[in-house]
Amino acid sequence: MEPSHTVVITGAGSGLGESLARKYSAQGSHICLLGRKKDRLQRTANQLFDSFSIYEVDVSKKQDVERVVQEIVAARGSIDLWINNAGTGSFDLAENLSEEDVHIMIDSNLKGTIFCTQEVLKPMKKSNQGCIVNIISTAGKVGKVNESVYCASKFGVRGFTESLHLELKDTPLQVLGVYMGGMRTEFWDGIFSEERTQGLMDPDDIADIIIENVKPRKRLVVSEVVILNS
Repeated sequence: MEPSHTVVITGAGSGLGESLARKYSAQGSHICLLGRKKDRLQRTANQLFDSFSIYEVDVSKKQDVERVVQEIVAARGSIDLWINNAGTGSFDLAENLSEEDVHIMIDSNLKGTIFCTQEVLKPMKKSNQGCIVNIISTAGKVGKVNESVYCASKFGVRGFTESLHLELKDTPLQVLGVYMGGMRTEFWDGIFSEERTQGLMDPDDIADIIIENVKPRKRLVVSEVVILNS
């Protein structure tokens, strides 16, 4: 990507968001780090080159998202790549999940993706260019034990993403849905044992695959990528 390009990553304080930030920064892009915890975003920023900015935002709150998008466009002029990476999960049998668990997963994973996409589509359509990447997970492809509501939120993102493809098919805008298995990140802290997380995928590898599939190419469009644990 050209140095002038602006890459926005939600959930940039750890895991895949952090990996993507490091790799796009190394290519010369300006990185906008979005998340709820400034200390985590700063930790990622400490690994980047000079061109970055930090925005505290709760993606589940539409007005908060609208404010941040306006701030980024005012500062950068346009947004070239927006990565909807923020998400959370609570894992248990369906009847054991609390009302709060349900709200948090639907609000963050599904509504957060929708709100961010709604807001970033406005400047992207105005400039007639841009790419949106939705980090969905294989939980958006198949139901799983102890992941009923998490899967419901991700199946929702899948339907939203597939509909976006149809809405944008006659425009230069690109949408990529990424469905990957478990990664070795902080997401699984307190959920999986350390032994089990060691067998998961490296987020740096996933980031490389995403970056390769976002690259503009003549006469082809990559609409989705499925990455499975071996």
